[in-house]
Amino acid sequence: MSEPRTRRAAVTGIGAVAPNGSGTEAFWKATKEGIIALDRVTREGCEHLPLRVAGEVRDFEPSAAVEERFLVQTDRFTHFALAAADFALDDARLGRADTGEEPFSVGVVTAAGSGGGEFGQRELQQLWSKGSRYVGPYQSIAWFYAASTGQISIRRGFKGPCSVVASDEAGGLDALAHAARAVRRGTDVLVAGATEAPLAPYSGVCQLGYEELSTVDDPARAYRPFTEAACGFVPAEGGAMLVVEEETSARERGARLRAELAGHAATFTGSSRWEESREGLAQAVRGALEEAGCAPEEIDVVFADALGVPAADRAEALAIADVLGAHGRRVPVTAPKTGIGRSYCAAPVLDVAAAVLALEHGLIPPTPNVFDVCHDLDLVTGRARAAELRTALVLSRGLMGSNSALVLRHGAADAS
Repeated sequence: MSEPRTRRAAVTGIGAVAPNGSGTEAFWKATKEGIIALDRVTREGCEHLPLRVAGEVRDFEPSAAVEERFLVQTDRFTHFALAAADFALDDARLGRADTGEEPFSVGVVTAAGSGGGEFGQRELQQLWSKGSRYVGPYQSIAWFYAASTGQISIRRGFKGPCSVVASDEAGGLDALAHAARAVRRGTDVLVAGATEAPLAPYSGVCQLGYEELSTVDDPARAYRPFTEAACGFVPAEGGAMLVVEEETSARERGARLRAELAGHAATFTGSSRWEESREGLAQAVRGALEEAGCAPEEIDVVFADALGVPAADRAEALAIADVLGAHGRRVPVTAPKTGIGRSYCAAPVLDVAAAVLALEHGLIPPTPNVFDVCHDLDLVTGRARAAELRTALVLSRGLMGSNSALVLRHGAADAS
């Protein structure tokens, strides 16, 4: 069991830019109502690809959210991150001149799985069609995994510890864990999360190598985890950023303590070895529960990884049962991402955002498009379910073999 901590990490702000809505209020309204945002891919240059269905962010205008001098330096995935960070900081009532925070007390950590593919493709096309003199100076930084971390910190003047997790899907939870541990080590505030923009032609072609990718052309059938009709996952763009603060200082400034990042653990079981992910995911859950000081029966809701591959879905259901025992068959499980797609590293961060909001509202969002569950899970489908929620478990696995689990507690922890 971990030693008692005197510094706890609390979520005080949420910012989402997602296929079902930009801004936390719009995101939560669509999520709790089970709005389905999956549709045919419309991004220019992707029309001929076997990838037919995705979760596109259609209501986002970069020029309305980000200044021109930052737009020209950055890719779409960073545009999402800058906008989501703004939403989160405004939600936390931070980042304004009247709040008085010291720049060295605020850091940034993001996760990225693909980087700036759209920007990189455009500049490479310029190189091959016109020559090196037509390649812009920002090509060297805009595609880079760390671009969002750097640009958020530069734009906001944050000078605290900054980092990036270059990983598969589970990296989104790992980034939040990095933020929580930085807070426990002495940093007051971290802006943390992940955004992705994998729907440019080059990025789309790269994804075609994933056996787990769904190429079904019917949006209503393309992503149905935990069912006999499971045929893979649907990719998405967008993501979320959270403000993670030291609980005591947040309380002193009057911030709303929305949830505690109470426990996290991660493992690795290898690329596409889904049967083996059962053991790895179960071990990650055990580690997260131990760090949180949480008994299995205290988990009130599980936000599932929900890959949509039969072997992976079976492994996840069994991992939940392995750790939670009989409680694993009773605890409500949900996967809101079936309505918006899996935005790689950003997918579990959107799940965390939804989980925090679910804890606040006592409402478990449904799993859109999913019927006739074929696993021994109490999967919430159809409509949102009212419930008394104190503790949530968020799960994530990556195509390259990472497994990650995060325990959230509603509101502030006891000061003792």
